[in-house]
Amino acid sequence: MRVVVALGGNALLRRGERLDAEVQQRNVVVAAAAIAEIAREHQVVVTHGNGPQVGLLALESSADLSLSVPYPLDVLGAETEGMIGYLLERELRNQLLRAQVATLLTQTLVSLDDPAFANPTKFIGPVYPEADARRIADKRGWQVRPDGVGWRRVVPSPKPQEIVEAPTIGLLVECGVLVICAGGGGVPVAHTPPAGLAGVEAVVDKDASAALLATTLGADALLLLTDVPTVQRGYGTPAAEPIRRITVAELRHEEFPAGSMGPKVEAACAFVEATGGIAGIGALADAADVLTGAAGTQIRPAAQTVLAEPA
Repeated sequence: MRVVVALGGNALLRRGERLDAEVQQRNVVVAAAAIAEIAREHQVVVTHGNGPQVGLLALESSADLSLSVPYPLDVLGAETEGMIGYLLERELRNQLLRAQVATLLTQTLVSLDDPAFANPTKFIGPVYPEADARRIADKRGWQVRPDGVGWRRVVPSPKPQEIVEAPTIGLLVECGVLVICAGGGGVPVAHTPPAGLAGVEAVVDKDASAALLATTLGADALLLLTDVPTVQRGYGTPAAEPIRRITVAELRHEEFPAGSMGPKVEAACAFVEATGGIAGIGALADAADVLTGAAGTQIRPAAQTVLAEPA
């Protein structure tokens, strides 16, 4: 089976942890173990988030007085693809001793007419107290919004239209390579005739990009791994209950927060509708069981379609 595994930000950094290299390297060992368990039996393509990392690089760049202009987000996104890809690739090679693993710098095509450029919603960087966030935003010309218990910077998140390197990724997968790609949603680029492709000041939503990647590659399953065990109906209320198995039609009648579970649910539904495959949302540590339906939330096109019955 061909499986696209999309790692949430918790793969390298859990909420509240410092962005130290040692912390991220320790967390990636856990992420790689979860991926390796699936890769021993299936073709796997891995993608990942980069919100905290790209936000940190943006802070460092804007604070460097030797620069006339801070580095743009597309270039910083490419840097995080290389950094996170390296950490994952190194650990996956340690866990899958005979496997071929490669990290591919990936560009994602977006439209300059996307309304997201007028309404930034994508959180990046550290979490601040409100007063600090507003002070930094005023100083650097950023926009900030509340995110959970704190405030974070927001940037445009245009809809992904095409994974530019998808044919190359497909060739590598056909040759048996475990590919790490489209990190952070991929480096956002746009057509700018007559020059061709040009970088864009944005960050593509990693879940939407993962769904597009999985659809383009003809994957059988898409796993969106995060820090919660299941999608919950009525999340955050006394009546909250886990959703274990559900069809796309049923799931689209539910409501989920736009800043947290909403994008994952939309990505899962888009993939299932486009391919007839199976999508799973669940905890990183439960990755193999999320694939079979023994853990997490499994989204399917019809009630009778399942990958496996829970043990």
